[in-house]
Amino acid sequence: MLAQWANAAGLGLLALAGSALAIGQDTCVAFKSSRNMFPIVSNRRATPILLSPDEWPGVQRTAFDFAEDIQRVTGIKPTLRNVTSVRDSNETSFSASFGERAIIVGTLGMSALVGEVVNRTKLDVSSIEGKWEAFLSKEVENPLPGIKSAYVVIGADKRGTIFALYDHSEQFGVSPWYWWADVPSTKHSEVFVTSSGCSHGSPTVKYRAIFLNDEQPALQNWAMEKFTNGTGAALTGSPFNHFFYTKLFELILRLKGNYLWPAIWSSAFGIDDSQNQPLADWYGIVMGTSHEEPLMRSTPVEWDLFGSGPWDYGTNAQNIYNFWVEGVNRSKTFENVYTIGMRGAGDLPLSEGQNIQLLEKIVSDQRQLLMDVLNTTDLSDIPQVWTLYKEVQGYYQDGMRVPDDVMLLWSDDNWGNIRRFPIVSERNRTGGAGVYYHVDYVGDPRDYKWITSSQIEKTFEQMSTAVARDATKIWVLNVGDLKPYEMHSEFFLSYGWNASRWTPFNLNSFVTGWAQREFDLSEADAGEVAAIIHNVTRHNARRKPELWNSTTYSLTNYREAETVLEQLQSLSKASTRIYNALPSVTKPAFFQLVQHPVQATLTLANMWIAAGINNLYASQARISANNYKAEVEQLFDADYALEIDYHSILNGKWDHMMDQTHVMYYYWQQPMANTMPLVTQVQAKKQALAGAMRIIPEGSAGAWPGDNVNNCAQGYSCPDPSMSIDPFVPTGNRFVDVAAGGPNSFKFTVTSNVSWLSISLQNGTITPSAPEQRVFLSVDWDKVTGAEAALISFNATAMGQPSMLPPPEQVMESVTVTLTANHTVAPSGFEGFVEGDGAVSIEAAHASRNTSVEGLTWTELPGLGRTLSGVTPWPRGGDELNFTAGSGPSIEYDFYLFNTYEQGGNVTITTLVSPSLNGLGDDRPLGLALQIDDSTAQTAYFVPAAVPGNLPDAWDGNDGWVANSIIEVPLVFPVTPGAHTLKVWMVEPAVVVQKIVIDTGGVRPSYLGPPESVRV
Repeated sequence: MLAQWANAAGLGLLALAGSALAIGQDTCVAFKSSRNMFPIVSNRRATPILLSPDEWPGVQRTAFDFAEDIQRVTGIKPTLRNVTSVRDSNETSFSASFGERAIIVGTLGMSALVGEVVNRTKLDVSSIEGKWEAFLSKEVENPLPGIKSAYVVIGADKRGTIFALYDHSEQFGVSPWYWWADVPSTKHSEVFVTSSGCSHGSPTVKYRAIFLNDEQPALQNWAMEKFTNGTGAALTGSPFNHFFYTKLFELILRLKGNYLWPAIWSSAFGIDDSQNQPLADWYGIVMGTSHEEPLMRSTPVEWDLFGSGPWDYGTNAQNIYNFWVEGVNRSKTFENVYTIGMRGAGDLPLSEGQNIQLLEKIVSDQRQLLMDVLNTTDLSDIPQVWTLYKEVQGYYQDGMRVPDDVMLLWSDDNWGNIRRFPIVSERNRTGGAGVYYHVDYVGDPRDYKWITSSQIEKTFEQMSTAVARDATKIWVLNVGDLKPYEMHSEFFLSYGWNASRWTPFNLNSFVTGWAQREFDLSEADAGEVAAIIHNVTRHNARRKPELWNSTTYSLTNYREAETVLEQLQSLSKASTRIYNALPSVTKPAFFQLVQHPVQATLTLANMWIAAGINNLYASQARISANNYKAEVEQLFDADYALEIDYHSILNGKWDHMMDQTHVMYYYWQQPMANTMPLVTQVQAKKQALAGAMRIIPEGSAGAWPGDNVNNCAQGYSCPDPSMSIDPFVPTGNRFVDVAAGGPNSFKFTVTSNVSWLSISLQNGTITPSAPEQRVFLSVDWDKVTGAEAALISFNATAMGQPSMLPPPEQVMESVTVTLTANHTVAPSGFEGFVEGDGAVSIEAAHASRNTSVEGLTWTELPGLGRTLSGVTPWPRGGDELNFTAGSGPSIEYDFYLFNTYEQGGNVTITTLVSPSLNGLGDDRPLGLALQIDDSTAQTAYFVPAAVPGNLPDAWDGNDGWVANSIIEVPLVFPVTPGAHTLKVWMVEPAVVVQKIVIDTGGVRPSYLGPPESVRV
């Protein structure tokens, strides 16, 4: 899978070959001179940068960054000048001061200098004029007296100019993460821009925010050490002062975000540092407060400090109103989005019995307050947002409405599944709508805030639906501590900046481009990094690390646990190879962004799997259980060592950033300490009651000889074990483990009564230091007709056992394993999936046929989901078409069955669907239909309606939809053996099918389901 993804990623990277290291932009930068190029730095000389003194302060500040970025790349810093009296200047003075070329930066309608250049050159700026955050850049001739040519960088507004400068900086070779992830700048001796320059219209999403949340212990402890003298803010103790926030403001702007919800727990942005708010505005950041903090005041922190009485508008309205007045007063001169509405204290629902009527009064009073303080009668130009989070969405569903100019911020379920989108009738509201999304969360069914565990493929699938359904006014991403969600945060903001850039077919190129930009890698290595990132996030998203336990992956069926571990070990080797080959200056960034997530994931997963094996093997009386106990102990120490490694890089720059506990949750909340998984120990000095040899056939949790609850139903006096195999078992063979049951060494032989069986190991030795061996059994199918059985004898001999009689070497134990080989044959000419091991398992992308209806087609979303990818009706949006079973787009799968008798002539077809919710409302529940051949199609609506503001019951719990990251949709069909076609029909949009399992009676318990069947 690693190689497959790397190859696909490499193809996506070809579009970037030979261009600047930028992600998702139209490039206009080169590093060799050619025709129609303008020099930024050439022949060790940097072209000067000119601004107007009446320019926005944030643009002036960014211009300094721009000049420093040029120096980071080339080693040469350009002159930065304010130009005042343009019209009074003559050619001699300009050319003498600046030379014949210049870079001219400014904002339309603000910069007198840009106004003069536009007038002199007749430059057409109509493409950006009046457009939110748009910009253009290009070379113009004779823009000012004595200057023969200039590269003008012009924004339609202040952030348009800022984004234009940072866009160029990134293309020059400066990563937005140069400080926050220590990415070194790519060095070039010369830098040029094309004469035609770069441009960008208004972004897809108007307000693009991150939200710092759940910032204890990691971010808060780190900031306390790095940005304070150890005491924090006077009133709150918060470390989040302007030294911290200005670093963050710059990062947000470099990522083309423009909006921030600041840290809230034990912090209060407006009072922690008197410079926080004015500096945000000076930089160009729009400030807001979270969904639970109305009108620019921190709640509960500021209320606990300055409020009077309970946080209950029903009984304490005037005190709360006065509290809000102060929030608006102190922020009214800055650019804000005002949160309206109200939740209960501590981000909880309002008190029982407080109803829609009260909340409508709250909103009405808040809007009157805004009009009074801001001295206006028209709030349509005052940005306000009402977040429909949890129970607040229930108020909306029950009929509560806010004025049309208020933005509606729909929320996900805290796990990346958007609960509701604007329906067609809601898409003409002047306030518009948006999405509040999570890659970090504290709450049911489990906190997840340790390490990256969300797929950008999933985020793309959800947010592309938001775009299609016009939820594009405001997006907020809950990023927790920000690190280690660097790449995901950037993707979210980049997609909001220009959603048209990314499709299901090129999404992988985002990661390959990111890898090239951050680590200056070759195409091949960038593709491999993309595969590493893809697979580690897939692993962590299929079940959050905080939800892992010792039996998450089956230890007995489908070789599931060992396959998962092998995949992670492969990622580790690939990541380590690249890490070791990097120059020392690049290693800190690669460690933070790739190596640590991979190694930390492998270590924790290995620890849990080893703990499970320890407990299983102990129940089988295998002394090798003790080796796994030691491995768990070693991995527990290694987990902490990785944390220390992270905290030690760059002389402790990121100390505390991995403080988050993550091992052994006891309920939804984070554990107070990491606790090693439970392990046990077998007394290896004492012989097991059943003897020295333990025989464990694949697929069994039991062990022979002797009694074991898993050997048969009654758990004692059980017959010898039996196994079966057919030509279409995906692994192609079976195995039997031979293991030590105590301190006595023994030799063993393996023999069979048939010639068609191949035995990988016919004899061996088991000792306390080498306590187990695996014997693989393969079948020569050319020698088997129908069903035949082999008797496989495992005989153990030992030297000098006390229980032995002469001669000194004799048979000590013997176990016979019966292997039934069932030679099933698919007819010649059949093409499709063939039943093996009692099931047909199909990755949804591997279809036989695909039909389109009204422009909708089942389309693969590469990389999405738990095993390979997903398929979904595409494109989204439009008229939100739905269909009755059999009338919409279909995707088909040909399969062949040998046996339907195990279920009385029926099969159970389970469709594994990405967790999602009824985004068009509960009156349009998610659904699909299945049909076999020409039989009657069965329709399944698999997301039931929930109490308004709540989620369906099956969503919750440690084995619910979001914990398992899947919804299972089972349907039963009567089927005869033979060739068949399964049709999956679109019923409702936005359904994502990952995998289909047809159970003929042989499906065994596992987390991921049976591996994909053989396809002929």
